[in-house]
Amino acid sequence: MRDVLGDIAGWYAAGETFGLATVVHTFRSAPRPPGAAMAVSPGGEVAGSVSGGCVEGAVYELAQSVLETGEPVVQRYGVSDDDAFAVGLTCGGILDVLVEPVGPATFPEFAEVASAIERHEPVAVATVVAGPGRIGARRVVWADRASGSLAPGEPHAARLDAAVDDDARGMLAQGITGRRHYGPEGERRLDDLTVFVHSFAPPPKLLVFGAIDFAAAVARVGKFLGYHVTVCDARPVFATPKRFPEADEVVVKWPHKFLEETRDGIDERTAICVLTHDPKFDVPLLEVALRTGAGYVGAMGSRRTHDDRLARLREAGLADAELGRLRSPIGLDLGARTPEETAVSIAAELVQLRWGGSGRPLTDTSGRIHADAP
Repeated sequence: MRDVLGDIAGWYAAGETFGLATVVHTFRSAPRPPGAAMAVSPGGEVAGSVSGGCVEGAVYELAQSVLETGEPVVQRYGVSDDDAFAVGLTCGGILDVLVEPVGPATFPEFAEVASAIERHEPVAVATVVAGPGRIGARRVVWADRASGSLAPGEPHAARLDAAVDDDARGMLAQGITGRRHYGPEGERRLDDLTVFVHSFAPPPKLLVFGAIDFAAAVARVGKFLGYHVTVCDARPVFATPKRFPEADEVVVKWPHKFLEETRDGIDERTAICVLTHDPKFDVPLLEVALRTGAGYVGAMGSRRTHDDRLARLREAGLADAELGRLRSPIGLDLGARTPEETAVSIAAELVQLRWGGSGRPLTDTSGRIHADAP
């Protein structure tokens, strides 16, 4: 929904009810992941995409029908046949799409949800998509409260809502969007009821150390991938917003001191890129970085630089397990030379780690292209 938020927030503010289609489950090589959204305004305007073009026409018609009836629908789209005009996915995948009417009357919390997303505050929207409950029943879950119910009017609603609240907050902490299954009263050992939890976690952090031309390229590609990008360097003449316009913040401070001060906000979604390749910056910085909960710590430099860096870090007291977390030389082996090419190789490694890819050319692999997240 982030991709269409600007459009649908305007429609909502104008008091309009629009059709919102959301991918809630995929099988095999579906082109877009759960959470991908497409919206259709009352006037027929379209924003977003659920499949990259394969089934958008059918979803558009279904959204118009849902706007007429006011009833949410979950529709499955599978493999298309040999007819070029058949509705389906030519890639061989299958996806389930929830299409629902959204407006001030049907989703009174929407404006607050949209505002939280824009402020990068965590919020999750849990929606019933299958089972004995009412399709489209919704509950909005924040870190400290929740609104709505997944079984309105039912005596067991409180127990079901409480179970979903716990799971939704756990998914928010991990940045996960997907389905969860419950019994009628929230029993996790049953699967009568299917709930889609759309997590709007704050963007993951990319911390780039070293105000050099490579850092500018990494900041650009990091922003493109959806990271909140911070560039840090101790030299004020180089660490300026003008040199790093794509960065969300530019910090002038000794890197290791800045990281030590902010380590409480570092989690497994955080990526740390050390691009200084200068021992007086690198070693104290990596001492801190390798002892944080960051999911990725990479450092630029030659293999000789890397060997020297490892020796210095061992002298500083880091254990082999901590050193084993360091990805250096940074990035995948793409033969990159320019700052932009190097940034692509770093981005490729981040994507590979996120989804568990092999890093090999797809022509040399077989089986599913889109594997499940590790």
